[in-house]
Amino acid sequence: MTVAGAESLREELNELKSVARPRITKAIAEAREHGDLKENAEYHAAREQQSFCEGRIAEIESKLADSQIIDVTKIEATGRVIFGTTVTLINIDTDQTVMYQIVGEDEADVPKGKISVSSPIARAIMGKQEGDEIVVNAPAGDVEYEIDKVEYK
Repeated sequence: MTVAGAESLREELNELKSVARPRITKAIAEAREHGDLKENAEYHAAREQQSFCEGRIAEIESKLADSQIIDVTKIEATGRVIFGTTVTLINIDTDQTVMYQIVGEDEADVPKGKISVSSPIARAIMGKQEGDEIVVNAPAGDVEYEIDKVEYK
């Protein structure tokens, strides 16, 4: 997991614990005041929200405890593609340039240029150097790229 990914999860965890959890607890208390819990839709909805919130809190805490946080800025820049690096690729056929940062699966956001380490492009470029040519097996067919630049930022 990258430093930014870990920070994002910590922010979400803090939001869930300090804002969502108290709000849901209050909603459950208000719904209980309405009487019969068997047919109280507000109560059941609040309990469902509580279940989701508690599940997400446990999931985030587990991920943060089990993950290794990699700060790519503290790694010597060798030009080799590794987890956390930002890679500029040039499509050999079209000369179109794309830039991706290789991140963990939870951090992936293609529109923001963050691809999962398990994506086809990331798997094809991991361990390669600037100047290497690679072939990515895409659903539309094989695409050839040249690794233009590898940044450790």
